[in-house]
Amino acid sequence: MRQPSKRLEKLSAAIFSEMAARKKEVARKRTVYDLSIGSPDQAPEDQLLHTLLDAARQPGAFGYALSEGTAAFREEVARWYRFRFGVELSPDGEIHSLMGSQDGLAHFALAWTDPGDIVLVPDPGYPIYEGSVHLAGAIPYRMPLRAENGFLPKLADIPEEIAARAKFMILNYPNNPVSAVATIAFFEEVVAFAKRHDIIVVHDLAYSEMAFDGYRPPSFLQAAGAKEVGIEFNSFSKSFNMAGCRVAYVVGNSEIIKPLAIVKSNVDYGVFLPVQQMAVEALRMDRESGGANQVGPIYEERRDVLLAALAEAGWNITPPKATMFVWAPVPAGWTSREFAIALLEEAGVVVIPGSAFGDEGEGYVRIALVQEPEILRQAARSVADSGILSRKAGE
Repeated sequence: MRQPSKRLEKLSAAIFSEMAARKKEVARKRTVYDLSIGSPDQAPEDQLLHTLLDAARQPGAFGYALSEGTAAFREEVARWYRFRFGVELSPDGEIHSLMGSQDGLAHFALAWTDPGDIVLVPDPGYPIYEGSVHLAGAIPYRMPLRAENGFLPKLADIPEEIAARAKFMILNYPNNPVSAVATIAFFEEVVAFAKRHDIIVVHDLAYSEMAFDGYRPPSFLQAAGAKEVGIEFNSFSKSFNMAGCRVAYVVGNSEIIKPLAIVKSNVDYGVFLPVQQMAVEALRMDRESGGANQVGPIYEERRDVLLAALAEAGWNITPPKATMFVWAPVPAGWTSREFAIALLEEAGVVVIPGSAFGDEGEGYVRIALVQEPEILRQAARSVADSGILSRKAGE
């Protein structure tokens, strides 16, 4: 029998599929609280929905769109980056639309690597980072993200021979899955490292507006010299509850974007025109409100509710400053997978084992804040009632 590509063996969908199948079985017997996948449960604002519907009724709305995005889309992204980060971008060449940031990230390695090239990827990291490298036939080199270093990679620990061969480095702050954040000072260290070794920097800023306690995540492009070495992906999925719309963009160095644009122009057309108009309206509204995006406060309340309830149950977790995730250490004596399965089967709470995101994720589970506060309280009570926190695996 014919076999599929061996590249698929390197992709990490197994644990996600396993948890989904186990969830289906458990749901036949008890209430299940699904805190696994980071899919926003809120709808876009009404004004954005009206914009989408009105745009869909216009002549030509259902025609092909240019891959780079409409002029209106690129110009509004440039205005928003100036407003939000103080970063100047040219709409011509330094901004390109995407069908979600994962789309761009998935294709970037095809544009910039050949088989055998090395790419520096975070461990733990969002699966497409390493997956895209395998699909391109390149070789991922994992940069450990550890609590003792604030979940930032230690650039000095990357061997010189690896840095010399690396084509690009992927970073993601605020981070999925570990919910860590980075400073402009760290990004300036990255710029210096990239210049020293002639490495492209690819930064994923998908959680730029999902931050708490007054914290405002910076753009990598705010670092001095960043545009000389890198690009940044950002998305409407999390910031504006538009995950299913599949609209995002890449910004930064035009010469780095250009090969990605070539790949994109060969594999698809642009984002649905009414969705681009909806995205333009989202950025315009955010600018004109002075950045009064409410997605951060919604998830901040959820974080506070869940962590307080889990602390009462005896599970103390460091509060994240950003993202829609909690990176929670598992109790002593458990592996990440064992604990995630026990939580599901005994408490009905679905989380993702940290090991699904790389070897350095062992010892943690990722909890998604994708339910209303009362549901999160119920989930925490179910964890407490199960008694799982007070015993070791196998007991």
